[in-house]
Amino acid sequence: MKVIICGAGQVGWQIARHLSGEKNDVTVVDNNVELVRRAADTLDVQGIAGFASHPDVLEKAGARDADMIIAATYSDEVNMVTCQVAHSVFDITRKIARIRSQSYLDAIYSDLYRREHLPIDVIISPEREVAEAALQRLAAPAAFDTESFMGGRAQLLGIALDEDCPVLNTPLRQLNDLFSTLRAIVVGVRRDGTLFAPEANDQLFAGDQIYVFTDTEDVNRALEIFGKTNKKQERLVIIGGGNVGLAVAQALERRTQRVRVKMIEKDRARAERAADALERTIVLHGDGMNIDLLQEANVERADAVLVVTDDDKTNMLAAVRAKSAGGAMAIALVNDPTLVPLMGPLDIDAYINPRATTVSSILRHIRHGRVRAIYSIGDAEAEVIEAQVLSTSPLAGQEIRDIDFPEGVLVGAILRQGKLIKPSGDSRIEEGDIIALFAMAADIPEVERLLQVSIDYF
Repeated sequence: MKVIICGAGQVGWQIARHLSGEKNDVTVVDNNVELVRRAADTLDVQGIAGFASHPDVLEKAGARDADMIIAATYSDEVNMVTCQVAHSVFDITRKIARIRSQSYLDAIYSDLYRREHLPIDVIISPEREVAEAALQRLAAPAAFDTESFMGGRAQLLGIALDEDCPVLNTPLRQLNDLFSTLRAIVVGVRRDGTLFAPEANDQLFAGDQIYVFTDTEDVNRALEIFGKTNKKQERLVIIGGGNVGLAVAQALERRTQRVRVKMIEKDRARAERAADALERTIVLHGDGMNIDLLQEANVERADAVLVVTDDDKTNMLAAVRAKSAGGAMAIALVNDPTLVPLMGPLDIDAYINPRATTVSSILRHIRHGRVRAIYSIGDAEAEVIEAQVLSTSPLAGQEIRDIDFPEGVLVGAILRQGKLIKPSGDSRIEEGDIIALFAMAADIPEVERLLQVSIDYF
């Protein structure tokens, strides 16, 4: 498939990396020559320097015979015009745009994106995606990473193992015997900075970061087995009153179970906008790293502090400051994946990676129909893929032990007729089943072959 990606920033680069690795014909367009050169030099893609919305630039990028265009520049307006040009001039079949401004996303203006107006097939809102990720982190505060699958029936949990974890040095095979009724499987382990799919005889050690796929009903029990407790969140301090912080606060206000929320925002105009938009949330104007302001927000009584400003270093420092002021736990928004290894030494409990969240959302829409959900783990090191098994798939009718999965692939769960099944070697995968697979990046093309999934753009 031929794909044009407009915008060679963090999101565009990662999407290009995924699609080019899957043997698609990818062209990257950006008006920043250095970003285009980086993409062309490091990935198997073509690079075009120029403004993505200009017809002559898209012509050079091969828009005449492109199957899909992904507009992921930093400008909403450029992304929208790019999709319009792609439709009106080049008749590109599928158009995806990243849109940040909440005004463009208001449901009352949804007619704007109809084919006869501004033809965009899929709109990705990073702020909404990140706000949802933040709410998931708050729902499982003992985990450093979380994602929902199978319509909310299953959860992926990232858990850091401490010295007091009760199941250290226990082979995974034995864990399944000890907790036979627990519908949870360890699908990934990060040890000394390296992520891998574990085997049945592998043991877990203190300092490991593990990824557990579990039935949502068993989340608390799974956390307890790995030495964590899931405390109920009743008081929250949000540092950062932009689109993400505001969306989280509004979502919490809509819940029937009341959560006391206080927000700190440095920019006065933004703080006033947040105060006007919120009903029960107390908004404080000032610097989230100011110890006096943190004390005024009663951070020492907060169950969690969520730091979501638009600057990574500010988020990390504010999280550290909040913890030092008595905050029970801190969650920081971090765009730069190279900063993630600092989370442990800085005692930051969990993080949200907007780039991974947005990339996962775009990939979900690219792999249309048969693949139902995708979550990118780490720096695109692995993915959890939720897909429906087709009658034409080599998986249909086979027991898991008989399927020639690559070493970096594990089955996390099977959903059959509304019932979640914990997979084992003798579990048979049937046509129509929905399965969740953990796959290392190098093994994803083979997974798609086994699922008989192609990128569907019609």
